[in-house]
Amino acid sequence: MEIKQLSIFIENQKGHLAALTDVLNRENIDIRAISVFDTSEYGILRMVVDFPDRALKVLEKEGFTAKISDVLAIEPEDKPGSLCEVFKILDKNNIDIEYIYSFVLRKEEMPLIILKVNHHEKGVEALQNAGIKVVSKEAVYR
Repeated sequence: MEIKQLSIFIENQKGHLAALTDVLNRENIDIRAISVFDTSEYGILRMVVDFPDRALKVLEKEGFTAKISDVLAIEPEDKPGSLCEVFKILDKNNIDIEYIYSFVLRKEEMPLIILKVNHHEKGVEALQNAGIKVVSKEAVYR
């Protein structure tokens, strides 16, 4: 149930996102989720793409600094408190959340939540045991 996510160091300058996404576009790599954490000078661009290993190679070839990390994609219920439930499950199992963001699959109604946790397999097991839907990489990359 691991989803591979790219983390790319990118300068906070005009045109850099266009250049980076152009590299992926030329290689027919589809961006499934994207999030940017920035400062005034640089940012960390996090993306889930349909071909993460190929994307890493082409980005590095073009001079971008990037790495791949494993993240979880979950589909919480559409009700108040569902994210609170997820956070409590992870806390109860001593699993730290390093960061979180959401995205919507084009053909789905509910947003998926991306979680970077410190114990990946333990996180999957704890969430599944509590009835939380952990989304497969095939569903995300399609």
